[in-house]
Amino acid sequence: MLVKTKAIVISVVKYQEKSLVVKCFTASDGMKSYFVRNAFSGKKADQKIAYFQPFSLLELEADHKNKGTLEHFKEIKIAFPYQTLHVDLYKSAMVLFLSEIVHHSIREEEKNGPLFSFLEAALIQLDTQPHWPNFHLKLLIELSKHLGFYPEQVTDYPFFDLSDGLFTTNQGLLSLSEHETFLFKKLLKLEWNNFEKVFTNSERRLLLTVVLNYFSIHLHGFKKPKSLEVLTALFT
Repeated sequence: MLVKTKAIVISVVKYQEKSLVVKCFTASDGMKSYFVRNAFSGKKADQKIAYFQPFSLLELEADHKNKGTLEHFKEIKIAFPYQTLHVDLYKSAMVLFLSEIVHHSIREEEKNGPLFSFLEAALIQLDTQPHWPNFHLKLLIELSKHLGFYPEQVTDYPFFDLSDGLFTTNQGLLSLSEHETFLFKKLLKLEWNNFEKVFTNSERRLLLTVVLNYFSIHLHGFKKPKSLEVLTALFT
């Protein structure tokens, strides 16, 4: 079936010398993987590199056979040309880290329009706004909403239970400490348009650990991103 759709590049794996396997989250069909033969050959080889960067926003036409095999692009172009996302050191580190998270979090091959729109808008905002130190934290906690385990409404209770996803009066085995819960509540209340630092570097590192633990509890087979060390080093 011939499909025209927007897509977000999630991961790219080199195959042999010049070919690629490109995993995309598409607006039309959810996660799809494509085989790109001789990806870096031809007159426009340099331009093609921009197509296959993590979180590139594409418009594509593809032949979807939907047989569980690799699909093939018919036509492909950049839907939104980033100005800073892949050249700014901090933003590119965030993109690499978050694309790994999304790769291990979204597995279904089915349409999810709200999730696609959320990711698309967030990436465009990250590209067009100045340095945003809390973006990765805010995106992850909002992503949990689309994945079905967003925390219960914030209450005055002093502890947050990671397993049940709710605030409690007593600290259980999988509960955050009072200090961690305080920071977590602060993150949940953080607005998208708040570009202030808000958290110290140590608080940000602590919150990232908390959020990743939360994901690992609620997503079967969730893996710690390889790019985590790079992101942590940049924000230290």
